[in-house]
This record gives sequence, structure tokens and C-alpha cells, in this order.
Amino acid sequence: MAAMKNIVILISGRGSNMEAVVRAAQAEQWPARIAAVISNKADAKGLAFAASHGIATAVVANKDYPSREAFDAALQSVIDGYAPDLVVLAGFMRILTPGFTAHYAGRMLNIHPSLLPLFPGLHTHEQALASGLAQHGATVHFVTAELDHGPMVDQVAVPILPGDTADTLAARVLEQEHKLYPRAIRWFIEGRLTVEDGKVHVDHTTH
Repeated sequence: MAAMKNIVILISGRGSNMEAVVRAAQAEQWPARIAAVISNKADAKGLAFAASHGIATAVVANKDYPSREAFDAALQSVIDGYAPDLVVLAGFMRILTPGFTAHYAGRMLNIHPSLLPLFPGLHTHEQALASGLAQHGATVHFVTAELDHGPMVDQVAVPILPGDTADTLAARVLEQEHKLYPRAIRWFIEGRLTVEDGKVHVDHTTH
């Protein structure tokens, strides 16, 4: 039997995607453990959820460091203390330095609330509504130095409905994120993902 893999999740707030991942890992009995949930904000509500599920938590507050590089170095040191096979960004609101992303190349995933390459960065729901497009969605991708541009693992489309606001659209997208992200992470844990020439291949044969 394969060794249990360690997952470290980074959050900045409520961490609803982190909650979805923790619940899926437990319900589906993944060959992995959530080794730690780490936040850059001490008041992140997701820390209490993680602690209540017996998961180690840590805070590395970016405001305590003079530069992005110094913060990333401190964060990397804490993350690596948990020997992660995979680092999962779940609403982690920091732009990471190239050195940090290089250190976790091929083992750090992010979920972004748009159908990338459309609408990288912030305010994706407002941008989607303003675009006049018929659909919006979410994308799971490997993290690279270029924001929201790493190799795509999977995405889900959500229709934009008449009368949608940024809030109603965001809520519908988030509901799908909570299914999309755990599935993509499970594929990684099960060794189904390979990246060649910047493209992700998913092995869908039964293991």
C-alpha cells in the first residue's frame, strides 16, 4: 500500500474550500492526511474549523515581515516542517514570490473562480458579468510564478443567469468549487496527474 501523503492547506479567511477538502478526504478515506492548515491572518475563521477536526494549525502573519520575500521564506519554513507532498491554496490572498513557487513546483495547487485564461486576478465575478458571456466557472491549476497561469488540471462551467449579481454568481460558482477542488486534489494524491509541456494529463483508468 502506498504511503500516506501529507497535504498542507493555506487559507486567509473562512476557508470554505479547505472545509470541502477536509470533508472529502475524511468521507472518501483518501490515502492522505491534512497535515496542517496555515493562515497569514490570525483571525481566519477556517483555523477554528481545522482545529476542531484535529488538524494542526499555524499562523504566519505577513504583516510581521518587512518584505514579500521575508514572509515567503518564513512561510516556506513552517510549511516544510510538515513535509508536504502537496500544498493547497484555498483562498490564500497573497501573491507568492517566484522563489516560493519554484520551491513547490509541481506540488502546489490553486483554485481560481473563473474559466482561466479568462479573468485572472481579483473581482472575477464582476468581470464575468460585465463581459456579456453566457458562462463563468472555476479552474484548478498548478501554481507557477505567473499569477493564475499555471497548467490547468480541471475546470467547471457555471451558467450566467439573467438577473445575476456578483454575489449570486459567486455563490453558484463556489458550490461547484467545493466539488471540483477535492476531486482534483484526490487525482494528485492518487498519482493520476502528469504535466508535460505545460499541459496536465489526467489518468482516468481505475487504479
